[in-house]
Amino acid sequence: MGQKKNMPKDLAYTCTACGAAHAKWTGRCDACGAWNTLVEDKGLSHGPKKQGLGKARGTAITLTDLATQEAEPPRTLSGVNELDRVLGGGLTRASALLVGGDPGIGKSTLLLQAAARFARGGLKVIYVSGEESNAQVQMRARRLGLEKSPVQLASETNLRDILTTMDGLSPDLVVIDSIQTMWSDTVDSAPGSVSQVRACAHELTTFAKRNGISVIMVGHVTKEGAIAGPRVVEHMVDTVLYFEGERGHQFRILRSVKNRFGPADEIGVFEMTGRGLAEVKNPSALFLSERGDPAPGSVVFAGIEGTRPVLCEIQALVAPSPHSQPRRSVVGWDGGRLAMILAVLESRCDVPFTGLDVYLNVAGGLRITEPAADLAVAAALVSAREDAALPKESVVFGEISLSGALRPVIQTENRLKEAQKLGFTSAIMPRAPKGTQGAGLDLRETQDLAGFVEQVFGAR
Repeated sequence: MGQKKNMPKDLAYTCTACGAAHAKWTGRCDACGAWNTLVEDKGLSHGPKKQGLGKARGTAITLTDLATQEAEPPRTLSGVNELDRVLGGGLTRASALLVGGDPGIGKSTLLLQAAARFARGGLKVIYVSGEESNAQVQMRARRLGLEKSPVQLASETNLRDILTTMDGLSPDLVVIDSIQTMWSDTVDSAPGSVSQVRACAHELTTFAKRNGISVIMVGHVTKEGAIAGPRVVEHMVDTVLYFEGERGHQFRILRSVKNRFGPADEIGVFEMTGRGLAEVKNPSALFLSERGDPAPGSVVFAGIEGTRPVLCEIQALVAPSPHSQPRRSVVGWDGGRLAMILAVLESRCDVPFTGLDVYLNVAGGLRITEPAADLAVAAALVSAREDAALPKESVVFGEISLSGALRPVIQTENRLKEAQKLGFTSAIMPRAPKGTQGAGLDLRETQDLAGFVEQVFGAR
């Protein structure tokens, strides 16, 4: 029998998806359940070595206190207000951004338009495409009317060649489309693999920080909607943006889910046209532009996306189910929260939905995540079930607890001001804090969901 090789004690295996450490290699990570993600990771030595004992000591780092004031990193405006809003006031120098979205949603179109705007503003911009040739990118630029923009193009996937080019030209902004097509010759795996994506993103982010270059990386998404590859990539970069929208709608939402230089959950609204993406300055008016006369199951919700108020229409349909298991279909909202609202309506308000199919939709392709939409959803469900329409001039918002009580929400005044600006005259909401200005609206406040159903739809 052959003699076993002595394995170094500091050799471990790290999951590239979640970062968990393992003593030995296995096909599946015990922490996150991902398959084939464990790689050898030889750790650092245990503490500094004394001089003369084999290894040199590291260099001591300089420490500062919290009172030390440093200048904020400079920002550059693109001229596209919706994009600058999502970025937190413009593009920050020496930053790394990751943009994800469904295939064909318009990521390349958005970034090519943004690159052209930044280049016209005086920045030196390089657009690197690993998915298209230069001729294909130029054809899109001509369709968008950007062929005269001073953007330098390259069609390359070799990371070493890209970094060498960036080091020689010293650009201000580099767009990588996409990170899944890049490959590094220091990693023995195929492009798009977990190891390649992690290594390429790390090299690009480190290079950007060290040389004062801003890098925007496009990321593919999985069928669940998350950016493909290791989640550690989202931790590496400074900003993570998602480009959302339904292909059947012309509206596109650019949402910030992480931003070290500005507020998260900020959104920018765009409209897909024949000349590319056009910014929408008043999203509320656009989402409500096709709303007609009051109809059962239709409710206007006054929401907040980031720092801006946005009004949208929530639609519900309740119909007898021909199946033993009624359907619960949701578009633009959380299905688990819909189940909670239905349970509260049944147990606290005596409004049964047994044997009924329930369909819920947020009009315009917008996706709502805040709990302030609870009351608007409940109003749409009861309105559809009772076949009774709410007044057209009313907006609804409020959070529902499991006890059936209504809880106040943040930025109430901003919601009311946006509603008043669009011509609404009344608001159905929880009890507002003292001193809240009604913006000239008729405020119909209530404390619990049962009182709301009694007040709006009559006694049961």
